Amino acid sequence: MVFLKFLEGHEQLFIANVDGSKERRLLAPPNVDIEDPAWSPDGTRIAYVRIAGSSKSVHVMDIDGSGDRVLTPPNQSPIHPVWMPDSGSILYCTDDDLHPPEKNSAEIYRLDVTSLKITTLISGGINTYPVPSPDGTRVAFRKMLGTNSEVFIANIDGSGIRNLTNHPAFDGWPAFSPDGKRIAFASNRNSAYQIFVMDVDGSNVKLVANTEGRATAPQWSKDGRSIYFTNSWRTGLKSAAEILVAPAP
Repeated sequence: MVFLKFLEGHEQLFIANVDGSKERRLLAPPNVDIEDPAWSPDGTRIAYVRIAGSSKSVHVMDIDGSGDRVLTPPNQSPIHPVWMPDSGSILYCTDDDLHPPEKNSAEIYRLDVTSLKITTLISGGINTYPVPSPDGTRVAFRKMLGTNSEVFIANIDGSGIRNLTNHPAFDGWPAFSPDGKRIAFASNRNSAYQIFVMDVDGSNVKLVANTEGRATAPQWSKDGRSIYFTNSWRTGLKSAAEILVAPAP
């Protein structure tokens, strides 16, 4: 697995076995933060967001840390890269928090890793956290509707957009199961943020684990039997986060 640690005042990139063993730091450039690491499906590369001051860019590198190169143009502020199943292109969105606490419009793009050609998939409003289906024909994403957030789905060309969650709670962070039949997501419909699973049509919603804290960013194991996610909480003036795994319901 690839993950982040906050050390020496910056977010740094680490890799480890899924049981937590053989952890090692992969990338820690000086005065730079790393966010949103994503392992390519073919296992050869890692995409990530590099933050230097107010500048953000999507990079890709080999899993040993070599061959690092920037993919996105300097006039964008990209976040949340995720690989298409063929490892040839990446979906990402633009930053919707340029002027917090207000949200700004954000679009979803597809980027060819070789040619660097960028295609707009979803525009109009605030659209973030894109994730492709395992067969590459659909994309799930988070869309803001006023102050609420819902999980939407669309065809990979951006057509056929549909709201899956339709709930007054704040829903987001979608992730397709390996067979493409279910979507994991985070929601605060039980007060605290927890991880849920639903069928790909939005039905049959089930709680994954009755966690406390703020659980987000679910990721499925390759066999579809387990779901990994981050869980953070605040104690006094300090905050902490851990990576948890639970059986898929």
